[in-house]
Amino acid sequence: MKAFLIDRYKKGGALRLGQSPEPQLRENDVMVEIHAASVNPLDAKIRDGEFKLILPYRLPLVLGNDVAGVVVRVGANVRQFKPGDEVYARPDQDRIGTFAEYIAIDAADVALKPANLTMEEAASVPLVALTAWQALVERAKLQKGQRVLIHAGSGGVGTIAIQLAKHLGAQVATTVSMANIDLVKSLGADVVVDYKKDDFEKVLKGYDVVLNSLGKETLEKSLAALKPGGKLISISGPPDPDFARENGFGWLLQQVVRFLSFGIRRKAKRRGIGYSFLFMTANGAQLSKITSLIEAGAIRPVIDRAFPFEKTNEALEYVETGRVKGKVVIAMK
Repeated sequence: MKAFLIDRYKKGGALRLGQSPEPQLRENDVMVEIHAASVNPLDAKIRDGEFKLILPYRLPLVLGNDVAGVVVRVGANVRQFKPGDEVYARPDQDRIGTFAEYIAIDAADVALKPANLTMEEAASVPLVALTAWQALVERAKLQKGQRVLIHAGSGGVGTIAIQLAKHLGAQVATTVSMANIDLVKSLGADVVVDYKKDDFEKVLKGYDVVLNSLGKETLEKSLAALKPGGKLISISGPPDPDFARENGFGWLLQQVVRFLSFGIRRKAKRRGIGYSFLFMTANGAQLSKITSLIEAGAIRPVIDRAFPFEKTNEALEYVETGRVKGKVVIAMK
């Protein structure tokens, strides 16, 4: 099958369009003919080798972490899906590879595609929506009336997280550039800070939750926006000891992770704030709940641009500009 692969880790390197064996169908899997995929900053980070210590992939590797398509075969143990079903998913981190014609995915990680979305729209959803869900619902346990600050509100995670937080009844603040103020307000943001003009940590105080997807400076400044007892959740790192334990890291790697997050954990503890790192995981049951919210009109995907499959490298380059509103998708069909 046709696929975009990397043969070695290289910062900024181009993906190679080539042939890859069709994936093996396990007894708990569904085989999906891919109609659309989406591009995430995670794809660039994997290509660059940023995760090679914690995600030891076998090379050559087909990239891609989001998929929408049609089930063509099911494993012997699969009962909830059948050939012809339109589905979408974020494959497990050990089994990525959506920049291709087919992918085999554990059925537990798959959900039926929202009926009111196109394949391209559906492909934009899983990774970012699961990230928002796991951060705000699972980790933060966000409640009605609480206040949450979502950084980079016009990005892939941000556009979904704003809508999810509003659905949960929270008051939402976000940071964007002036060009994206109208977009995030249309998604439900109550307070919008132009990060190029104002220092958010001086404007926003007493928040219950901060969802950070930016760098170390923004992460540390976010402590000032939180009240004692608040929660600082970061999807951009640094990883914390809980993450290392949950992923079965060896003693040495656990100590490395402990060291990397020591500074922010210490500063958070001094203020009575909880810090945690979130690396989202595939989850079909959660994705089905997100499907219900999409079909009910509570959440809508935001698509910046669609590229044909042959232009996957251009799509990745565009994502790396950091100027994407919502998501970039790749259309196979």
